[in-house]
Amino acid sequence: MPRVRAESSIHTMQYRNFGKAGFKVSDIGYGAWGIGKGMWIGADDEESLRSLNAARNAGVNFFDTALVYGDGHSEELIARAFGRDKDIIIASKVPPINYVWEVGAGSPLRNTFPREHVLRSLEQTLRSLGREQIDIYQFHTWHDDWAEEPEWQEAVRELKSSGKVRLVGISIQNHQPANVLKALDTGLIDSVQVIYNIFDQSPEDELFPYCEEHGIGVIVRVPFDEGALTGKLKPDTKFPEGDFRHNYFSGKRKEEVWKAVQAIVHDTGITLDELPSVALRFCLTPPAVSTVIPGMRNVRHVAANVAASDAGPLPAEMVAKLRKHRWVRNYWLQD
Repeated sequence: MPRVRAESSIHTMQYRNFGKAGFKVSDIGYGAWGIGKGMWIGADDEESLRSLNAARNAGVNFFDTALVYGDGHSEELIARAFGRDKDIIIASKVPPINYVWEVGAGSPLRNTFPREHVLRSLEQTLRSLGREQIDIYQFHTWHDDWAEEPEWQEAVRELKSSGKVRLVGISIQNHQPANVLKALDTGLIDSVQVIYNIFDQSPEDELFPYCEEHGIGVIVRVPFDEGALTGKLKPDTKFPEGDFRHNYFSGKRKEEVWKAVQAIVHDTGITLDELPSVALRFCLTPPAVSTVIPGMRNVRHVAANVAASDAGPLPAEMVAKLRKHRWVRNYWLQD
């Protein structure tokens, strides 16, 4: 990459190696789920384009999307914003053919990622992006039972040998960071995408040490725990019908989150307004992490997230205070 640092009008973007891939990525990337107009309600295309360009102008060079985000709409917006700009890194994902993201043990590979579906989805993504090659192509869920499947291994090799995919990655199932280690042992996978935040610190146990040792790129998703760690989710918060958060934070969950957030604020001495920056900087602290991909559907979000890159990883004493707030739970699976 020609640039190592990029100056915005206020902040300086920092860059990190993407595993052993040989290129650098902005340590704050752009998570493009929210602009796809799928499960997030309220996105506006013109505002999304402004945020994409603001992110690029601030030094963001990593953009993570997926075919399922608005059935290619998120990918198309990235194409509209950047055309064939070769100075950005784009990661996308092949959806499971049956649209089941929480896969149980014993489920056959062909129910989720048959070879022909993987290759067909790649062609759809390349058309949406207007490109002949994608930098990182990820399986949009995973179960390690599949790691030794010849069909999967051959599909990965075919992706790479086609010249249409630079790197192959896995977007790990929600809150299951160790459910990929067998796949990584094959040597076929270049990157992982994983949930990691103040609440779910479990990737530190096994995944991060493995990735750091073996040069695997690490993309951190959900740094704000779907909004819980922004400090703006309160017991009386309402989400529109159709927005996934309406169900994700159903029942007593908003009260649970509010109580947990108040405990963080009390123990660390920060304010609620400071929490989003602290949450992002927590994710930037492990050296195994290559980039963190918060959603940023507007220019204001871009500015706040880039500021976290400039501020850098948290000091050790703050990390020590946050350790006690580890709280792993899976709201996707609970009733």
